[in-house]
Amino acid sequence: MIFKNIRAVLTLALVLLISLSAYSEVVPKREFRGVWIHTVGNWKYRTMKAEAIQKEWTNMLDSFQKAGMNAVIFQVRPQADAFYESKLEPWSRYLTGEQGKAPNPMWDPLAFMIEECHKRGMQLHAWLNPYRVTSSESEVLSKMNKKHSKLFIHYGKQLYFDPGQPESRKIVNKVVEDIVERYDVDGIHFDDYFYPYPIKGEEFNDAKSFKKYAKKQGFGKDDRANWRRNNVDQLIKEVNETVHYEKPWVVFGVSPFGIWRNVGSTPEGSKTNGLSNYDDLYADVLLWQKNHWVDYVAPQLYWKIGHKAADYATLIDWWSKNSYGTNIYVGQSITTFNEKDLKDPNKTQFAEKMRLTRETPNIQGNIWWSGYQMRENPFGSMDTLAQHYQRIPSLIPVYPAMEKTTPAPISGLRFTIDNCKLKVIWQGVQAKKELEQSAYYCIYRFGLDENIDLTNGAKIVKIVRDPYYIVPDPKEKAKYVITSLNRLHQESVASEPVYVGE
Repeated sequence: MIFKNIRAVLTLALVLLISLSAYSEVVPKREFRGVWIHTVGNWKYRTMKAEAIQKEWTNMLDSFQKAGMNAVIFQVRPQADAFYESKLEPWSRYLTGEQGKAPNPMWDPLAFMIEECHKRGMQLHAWLNPYRVTSSESEVLSKMNKKHSKLFIHYGKQLYFDPGQPESRKIVNKVVEDIVERYDVDGIHFDDYFYPYPIKGEEFNDAKSFKKYAKKQGFGKDDRANWRRNNVDQLIKEVNETVHYEKPWVVFGVSPFGIWRNVGSTPEGSKTNGLSNYDDLYADVLLWQKNHWVDYVAPQLYWKIGHKAADYATLIDWWSKNSYGTNIYVGQSITTFNEKDLKDPNKTQFAEKMRLTRETPNIQGNIWWSGYQMRENPFGSMDTLAQHYQRIPSLIPVYPAMEKTTPAPISGLRFTIDNCKLKVIWQGVQAKKELEQSAYYCIYRFGLDENIDLTNGAKIVKIVRDPYYIVPDPKEKAKYVITSLNRLHQESVASEPVYVGE
């Protein structure tokens, strides 16, 4: 049995090696490398002590850091509740076992994750589900949520905020405002759940709010679909305004279902044949991109290459051609990376999917689903990222529609000896405006005879938050330059070089 397991591992490693050998390495200087950590449905936390949860999360973050991730999408509002201390919504049942019951002893999961991600040079995007209230009929609501019961619609076995009620939007906006104001988050993130996924034979019963609001909002009695889309549009527009009013350096992103519309419904659609955001979830993602109401979109392209109804290659090309200047990060399900290549059954789809992601215009990174699966290193995927695709650190992509600021360069660059180690130290930029300050530093290493070229991502050795770097080999012959990065990873000019081993 042991021999068979070893042989299987060696076979898989060989398959990955063959797959990667056909891929000419691309080293992007900027690439979003995110991972989702969901809390909905994770009942195990209710029986775990705070120290055990924190240990699990820090171990997971360590593995993500090793694999080259630079962003974590952490679910803080799975269903009208909170994985943080809030006066607006109750503590999550997925943390303590009972909605509204505070942790004992008290601790704040969101604050903890922000600190731990930032220690590791990773961003933290707070992930909220805007409308879901419950996931099953057996769940008991806290007093804080019962007071909103007039806004709820029962659909299937779940409760949802009615998107047609303006008060529902106000609640979501207040929650977003509260998080951005009180926590040092780098982003606010919505997933794919807007109007609920349709249940065959059951209608989402929003007749009351449609009758009350549609006419005065300019929609006729036969125009409920457009009215529903407008409800979601208004939410996205308002959340975008809320986020950027509070903190201009915090980004707002959405991870929609992977199909906007099918070509069978409109010539603008993709050559697919499946459920769509526009027609089934009433989410007009393209409108949000055109109006710059979102800073990034991460369509969930969870299908394999060659899927009959929703081909990964077709969809990544479609989203690329319909970015409208919005950053596009591909939502990747790691399970479909292990699907066999149609042309060569001895190869996985890992290399081809990564090739498409990196070579397709306007695609600027990935978000991996799910963090819990990824940490288990399925079919060596995390090792492959760490040793190949994400071996070299990468900056977060810039956001074209956001404020553009070039931070001042660092100063005081010099060598020092610390515990017998050669250390490069410098001073960052302190300024009154947040985007003029140094939040990170990018360290580049060049050969002594090489020209300094900041466009070459292969020369990045590390991205740090503290103003120092320990040279790994003092005997090497190299020159280093350091740049200052603000909260949006906008970059200063290079420092003067410092030389090692001349």
